Amino acid sequence: NPPFAASAMDGYAARAGDLAGGRPVTLKVIGEAGAGHPFVGRVESGECVRIFTGAPVPQGADCIVIQENVKRDEDGTHIQVVADAPVTKGLFVRPAGRDFAEDDRILEAGRRIGPQELALLGAADVATLTVRRKPRVALLSNGDELVEPGARRGPGQIPASNAIALKNLIEEHGGHADDLGIARDTVESLQDLARQAVGYDLVVTIGGASVGDRDLVQTALAPMGLNVDFWRIAMRPGKPLIFGRLGETPLLGLPGNPVSSLVCGFLFVLPAVRAMLGMPSPAPPRLKARLGEPTDGNGARQAYLRAALSVDCDGTLTATPLREQDSAYLSPLAAADALIVRPPGAPPAATGDLVPIHLLRPIGDSR
Repeated sequence: NPPFAASAMDGYAARAGDLAGGRPVTLKVIGEAGAGHPFVGRVESGECVRIFTGAPVPQGADCIVIQENVKRDEDGTHIQVVADAPVTKGLFVRPAGRDFAEDDRILEAGRRIGPQELALLGAADVATLTVRRKPRVALLSNGDELVEPGARRGPGQIPASNAIALKNLIEEHGGHADDLGIARDTVESLQDLARQAVGYDLVVTIGGASVGDRDLVQTALAPMGLNVDFWRIAMRPGKPLIFGRLGETPLLGLPGNPVSSLVCGFLFVLPAVRAMLGMPSPAPPRLKARLGEPTDGNGARQAYLRAALSVDCDGTLTATPLREQDSAYLSPLAAADALIVRPPGAPPAATGDLVPIHLLRPIGDSR
C-alpha cells in the first residue's frame, strides 16, 4: 500500500529532469489524473499532467509540482513553473508499497482488532480474517444475603452487584460472560448452580471463598472435581482468592467484598481471558505516576490503593490515593482511575515519589 505510486499533493505530475535548470519553465498540460481516474498515457519531456491527491502518478513522470508554484495560461494548455524551490525526483510522490508491501507481515497473531487494525486490514484488501473465539466465562454468585438488582429484598439482604460489574469488565476486554445467578449458602444450591457451568472456558465464583462457616465453595465443589492449586494470596484487597480446576475447566474463586471482587477481577480474571484470546502480554500493564499525597509504609501483603489521576500541563501523571480504602465500599472504586501498587514491606512514600500504577480506565476518561 499504496498499490501504485500516488500523488501526495494537488499539482502537476512532471519530469524532474525538465526542472533542473532556471525558472520559469514552461510545460505542456496533456491531461488530468484524479483519485480513481488515472491518466492513460506517458509523460514525455516538456509535458505534465494535472494531478490530484491520491491519483496514480502517470508513466514517465517522477515528481509533483504543487499548484502553488505554477502559473497556468488562460486556455489551460500550458503552465509555467515559477517558484525557485528545487524540484527533485520523487518530490511529493508516495512510492508503491511505502506503507506495506505484498509479503509484509502487517499484524501479529494475538493482536486485538480495533479501528486502526481494521483500517489497515481493509487497505490490505483482507475481506475475511481468522480470529479467536471469545472465551466463555460462567459467573456464579453465592450468598443468602444477595438478591438480583430490582428484586424485593428481605431483612438483611442487598442487591448483587459484583456479577454485573465482572460481566461488563470481561466483555469490555473481549470475552463473553454469562451470569448464572445466585446460589444460596448450602452445598446443594452451589452444586446445582455449578452444574450449569459445564462447557464454559472459565468458571468464576463470587463469594464463599474465605474461612467462615458459610464459605462453602471448596466444600461444595470438591465432590464435583475441584482441585485447588492455591487458596489465599498475600495481597489486599483480595486475600481469600481461590485458583484451581473444576474438572478440566479453570476456576477462579473471588472474594465477596465488592472492591476485593473487582480488584481480583482486574488482576486475575482479565489476564486469564486475555491469555485465552492468545494475547502475548496478558498481565495488566504497569505505568509510573507521581504520588499526589504521602502514604504510610506497607505491611506484608502487596496493597492496591484506589487512586485518582490527574495530568498537568507538562504531561506529568499524578496518582492521589483516595481517602476511603475499605474493600466494602464501592463509591471510592467508582471514583478511582487507577490502582497504586505498594509492594510488601514498602517504606513510606512521599509526595512526588514515583509509584507503579495499573490503569482502571483510559487516562482522561471522565469520572
